Amino acid sequence: MKITSIRSIVVNAQMRNWVFVKVETDQDGLYGWGEATLNWKTRAVVGAIEDLKPLLLGRDPRDIEQICRILQKHSYYRLGIIGMTAISGIEHALWDIFGKSVGLPVWRLLGGKVRDRVKLYTHLGLGDMASVYETFDPEPMVEKAQAILERGYRALKVVFIPYLHQTASPAAVSHVEKLGRRLREAVGQDVEIMIDFHGRPGTVSAALQFIRALEPISPLFCEEPIQPGDTEGMRQIVQQARCPIATGERLVGVREFADLLGARGANIVQPDLNHCGGLLEARKIAAFAEVAQAGIAPHNPNGPLAGIAALHFAVATPNFVIQEAMPGSVPWYHDVVRQPVVATDGYWPVPDLPGFGVEVDEKEAARHPFVQEVLHTANAVLDDGTVVDW
Repeated sequence: MKITSIRSIVVNAQMRNWVFVKVETDQDGLYGWGEATLNWKTRAVVGAIEDLKPLLLGRDPRDIEQICRILQKHSYYRLGIIGMTAISGIEHALWDIFGKSVGLPVWRLLGGKVRDRVKLYTHLGLGDMASVYETFDPEPMVEKAQAILERGYRALKVVFIPYLHQTASPAAVSHVEKLGRRLREAVGQDVEIMIDFHGRPGTVSAALQFIRALEPISPLFCEEPIQPGDTEGMRQIVQQARCPIATGERLVGVREFADLLGARGANIVQPDLNHCGGLLEARKIAAFAEVAQAGIAPHNPNGPLAGIAALHFAVATPNFVIQEAMPGSVPWYHDVVRQPVVATDGYWPVPDLPGFGVEVDEKEAARHPFVQEVLHTANAVLDDGTVVDW
């Protein structure tokens, strides 16, 4: 069996452009689908896929480990988030081909089932960027949270940490405490709440002020309290926090996670299977996490193919905690992919079709061509003009 072609299909989904990857083989009707979505880097990722393509033509798509080594090592320069996203989308498609070729779902090939269903969470406002990142008022926040619960979810994530710099004012900390308390009162004790700091605090001390204000509502985790890459800062936060701390969506490859986990810099790691290098790389990250007594909750605000890949990973990963997903982020979400997996009571069922068990409707996908995404970073500016992390 040989790879004969690799191509990308870009599908605009309002908040971001999905990048679907199709890998074709010389076996009649045998091909695989993956996803390589990276917000605001669409054209760069598509170009990276084209640059990597010549390394793969003529190779056996089932040699997944070897192909990933070739893509990373023959690129010569170390690959950052754009290159690793391209590799991740290609790698997903290889697993789809492998599963189809032997008539088994991908989770079987990853070691088999370790759970009977996969717990999900989603964001306020789903595909509405302002709702996701800028719901700072209590009552609109509660309304949006109730709308999520009405969809059957029993877990949700909010981003209501203000844009800030090196310090946090008493008024800002008090407002976040108020928002957290109001949200917990509204959803009750049986709903899991996650707070995404989005790396907005510029210092460990500022992050800890907000964490302490939120600890009374018992969050499932506080996510990315500071910018990625500061292992010592994360270790300090984990040591002082009285709730689980998560991070990792912007890290790529097992080496970056190994440093974090070796320092005990997270209770839960969040590799994005679209960016970290794919399912094999994520399995290595999960193994490191298990040794460090950390859970794994993959990041995924992306499209339906990314969600399906994450589902198969979760079914087969022992220290999996919960899965981020965005079904319904656009009205036609389930139209662009045939045989979509549908959640029931906040859980995905275990799929049983070969490969990933889904098929892209290319005609439907073509109805939503590339559109420049909204550059949300324009909002992350303080009153005095200081540009901060969003």
